[in-house]
Amino acid sequence: MRFLPSFSKVKVMYDIIVVGGGPAGMTAALYAKRNGKTVLVIEKNGFGGQITHSPKVENFPATVSISGTELADKMMSQILEQGADIEFETVSGIEIEGNKKIVKTEEGGAYECISVIIATGVKHRLLGLDGEKELIGEGISFCAVCDGDFYKNKTVIMAGGGNSALQEAILLSDKCKQVIILQDLDYFTGEESLQKLLFSRDNVTKYTGTKITKLITENGEFKGVEAEIGGDVKQILADGMFVAIGLIPENEPFGNLAELNSYGYFDTDESCTTKTPGIFVAGDCRSKAVRQVTTAAADGTVSALAACRYVNEIKG
Repeated sequence: MRFLPSFSKVKVMYDIIVVGGGPAGMTAALYAKRNGKTVLVIEKNGFGGQITHSPKVENFPATVSISGTELADKMMSQILEQGADIEFETVSGIEIEGNKKIVKTEEGGAYECISVIIATGVKHRLLGLDGEKELIGEGISFCAVCDGDFYKNKTVIMAGGGNSALQEAILLSDKCKQVIILQDLDYFTGEESLQKLLFSRDNVTKYTGTKITKLITENGEFKGVEAEIGGDVKQILADGMFVAIGLIPENEPFGNLAELNSYGYFDTDESCTTKTPGIFVAGDCRSKAVRQVTTAAADGTVSALAACRYVNEIKG
């Protein structure tokens, strides 16, 4: 692997810096490198983003089945082979000095470039239960399209009651023996049409006013949940659980450079542009209708080509 030496020893002016190492960020780095640009990718946790939570990815073109972690590793190896530099740091903000951008990190880094692609992704809102994080990808999932087939003819729990939860539950009800929906509010917030479609199905059971208090496991495997329903404590056994209680974008450090909508997502269209020349966004962190690994990769392509054009204009 090719990592950037300590910034205190080597100062590099990059053409493009990519903030985020998920599918959008890595695709952006790939396209930028193949266009002859110098590229640094800064990732705070681990490369791959949300896709690493999927034990199997079976909806990525030309790949019958691959784990999310393996797919992320392959993408990372590819950009390293192309010559991209990487740093594991947390970006805290971006300063503009004329045509130069300075990407600053909590660790004290200050990396200079001409253009920045922000691909920070999102994180799923969790229930906050003991042992929850350890079961992600091992009994707890977030994406019915990605992981629903693993629970064919089995029983699953859907935690949530908004549009996303209802849409996911509809997909699951086509595959699963039983879908049990647990909503913490006393009513479902999803659209009436979705409720009517979903709750008309015989294999769907719904509970409102429900607080999930504990995960039930056996030998480290998910077996169900314990929940308070109408003042009573009930054990609900299932083969898996899908959680759809919201996504959290982490775009606040860049709010001065790009417009954010009321949900905190970058308010931009398929062009991936922002109000700041040379600053582009890509992937799940921007406002969009569909969030899949393929749409993230598409954003990476669009943003990289736009950034490359910008770099060419600045360099003349």
